[in-house]
Amino acid sequence: MISLQNQSKPVENTETITLGAGCFWCVEAVFQRVKGVEKVVSGYSGGSISNPTYREVTSGLTGHAEVVQVTFDPSVISLPKILEIFWKTHDPTTLNRQGADIGTQYRSVVFYHSEGQKKLARSLKEKINQEEIWGKPIVTEITALKNFYKAEDYHQNYFKNNKNQPYCQFVIVPKMEKFEQVFAEYLK
Repeated sequence: MISLQNQSKPVENTETITLGAGCFWCVEAVFQRVKGVEKVVSGYSGGSISNPTYREVTSGLTGHAEVVQVTFDPSVISLPKILEIFWKTHDPTTLNRQGADIGTQYRSVVFYHSEGQKKLARSLKEKINQEEIWGKPIVTEITALKNFYKAEDYHQNYFKNNKNQPYCQFVIVPKMEKFEQVFAEYLK
């Protein structure tokens, strides 16, 4: 049975998927700019303890990944496009690492909410692997969502609220510039 602590009830006619692609501040910033995305919540999934804190998760000892729950309107943006944006805005070929962020908490992961999402994610991962976009195999984990714990309030809307912070300037801003060029037609 799926336990979704601290998860808000999705708006009618929306779909939710949980994605990890390194630091959740970066992933949140990207998906908050996508047309059709209704809500993005930073949190933790995939670990062994209940209600973990940021300090516990970043220790690498809980098994949780930093993730975002993306709630979107599939009549505006499809799940395949959400997953394409996910795979093309981080390096899904590095195991337990994104840039300087190292550890299982920064792993590339799709936590699916339904069998349909599972099948689609596996199919798209294989398709992107065959296209050899990255030159190396994608190591993204695709697994059922068992739990989601909302991160502390100061992690929510982090880039929007902290644009001048050094991490934002050196890591998130360049990622956002590239994202906005590649996916310009999908921006809010």
